[in-house]
Amino acid sequence: MDTSNPILPPITAPSVDAAQPPSTANAAAAHQAGEDFEAFFLSQVFEHMFNGVGNDPLFGGGQSETIYRSLLLQQYSKVAAKSGGVGLADAVQREILRAQEVK
Repeated sequence: MDTSNPILPPITAPSVDAAQPPSTANAAAAHQAGEDFEAFFLSQVFEHMFNGVGNDPLFGGGQSETIYRSLLLQQYSKVAAKSGGVGLADAVQREILRAQEVK
């Protein structure tokens, strides 16, 4: 009895030397993913930090200020993550690269 599937090819592991360091493209992509994750995390932290801050009378408050504040906090978080942040990006990058290693 033939148990092979004629439609799907057999699954084989890629032949990669485990001692070989990750390619620079993988490292750069992992770094960017870590930085993006940290920026998202920081934006959530900043949103909670600024929840208790009232509207600025100079800008008049309202829905527009709420939207603007959200966009401003997103930019703050991107700048903070790019500037080194809290170290979360490095930890995420290490985990991504470790997950990509073939054992």
